Amino acid sequence: MEKFAKVKELIASVEADVEKFYSAGNGAAGTRVRKAMQDLKVLAQDIRTEVTEKKNSAK
Repeated sequence: MEKFAKVKELIASVEADVEKFYSAGNGAAGTRVRKAMQDLKVLAQDIRTEVTEKKNSAK
């Protein structure tokens, strides 16, 4: 659950940069969005691995 909370925090923190990039065309904000999405990908993969391990250990 801790990692899922981090995912929610990351999405909330990048929301302003997404708005700046898509509305104002701010290139630097786009770079920050790309980095945040990469971090999100890593967190999501960690959660997937954790869920799989927990599911398989229950058997």
